[in-house]
Amino acid sequence: MVSLLLSVSFCCGLVIAVAHVLNRAFVAPVYDVVLNLTAFGAAVGASALLDHWVPALLSTGAIGCWIVLARRTLLARAG
Repeated sequence: MVSLLLSVSFCCGLVIAVAHVLNRAFVAPVYDVVLNLTAFGAAVGASALLDHWVPALLSTGAIGCWIVLARRTLLARAG
C-alpha cells in the first residue's frame, strides 16, 4: 500500500514537471527549482531505502524535468 501511495504522489509530481517542460513559456523561479530538486532527491532516497523502485523511478523522472527547468531558468536570468 505504501508503494502505491508513493507512486501516485510521485506520478502526479512527474506529470506536473512534464507539463512545465512542455509549456515553453514557463520559467520557474529559482526557489521553485531548488526546492523541487531537493524534494524529489529526498523522495528517490527514501523510496530506494524502502525498496520501492517504481516511486524512485518516477521521482528520478521528475528530477530530470526539473534539471531541464533549471537550465531554462538560468538562461532566462542570464538573458
